[in-house]
Amino acid sequence: MGRAFEFRKERKFKRWGHMARTFTKIGKEITIAVKQGGPDVTGNPRLRALLQTARSENMPKDNIERAIKRASDKDQSDYKEIVLEGYGPHGIAFLVEAATDNNNRTVANVRSYFTKSGGSLGTSGSVDYMFDRKCMFRIKSDKPVDIEELELDLIDYGAEEVFEEVDEDDNREIIIYGEYTAFNNIQKYIEDHGYEMLSGEFTRLPNVDLKDVAPEDRTELDKLIERLEEDDDVQNVYHTMKPLASEE
Repeated sequence: MGRAFEFRKERKFKRWGHMARTFTKIGKEITIAVKQGGPDVTGNPRLRALLQTARSENMPKDNIERAIKRASDKDQSDYKEIVLEGYGPHGIAFLVEAATDNNNRTVANVRSYFTKSGGSLGTSGSVDYMFDRKCMFRIKSDKPVDIEELELDLIDYGAEEVFEEVDEDDNREIIIYGEYTAFNNIQKYIEDHGYEMLSGEFTRLPNVDLKDVAPEDRTELDKLIERLEEDDDVQNVYHTMKPLASEE
């Protein structure tokens, strides 16, 4: 198994936190996708994937419709995607993705979280190079799937890693990681070959060696991660801290 599998294993049980935050996050991403590609799902594969994600997370239909409407409502503030970079305690690099209608508020809040933890917010490019942008899909099939054969097929579409995992309800899922630019091609393969797509999203994988942190020093890092993830503007938090041996 490759880096994506190990990275996924650490994060999968922390995916998006509580239900309210999950709906808020997906709603913002739907609004941004409609702004960028229009409300027609036929010509907007990113929106199509997000609607599948919303359904798999049991997001109410009203929430989805409000998110789509927000994109065309001139009275609503626009969400903008921003990336913030910094260092937490013990030299751990952090990359924070946010969707905000008030850039100054978001930057000030994130800076305060770093400061309180003994870290610091960095300049653009100070951390970004440590992470590779990827696309990631969760799918399932009613029929048995030969994972190695599926991976060989998907390589031509830009996939880099394909593996199975068991979700929180003991259901088997197939996870696909691919090049950032391969999102549309991989999604088309999934749809054309009759797989059920549970979610499709963009993510980041660290491309540097993850840093060991003693268990007694992880508390302040965990607090920083918690502060960041609880901020309403923050969509994703990535870092270079190596998981504890028990998490591997």
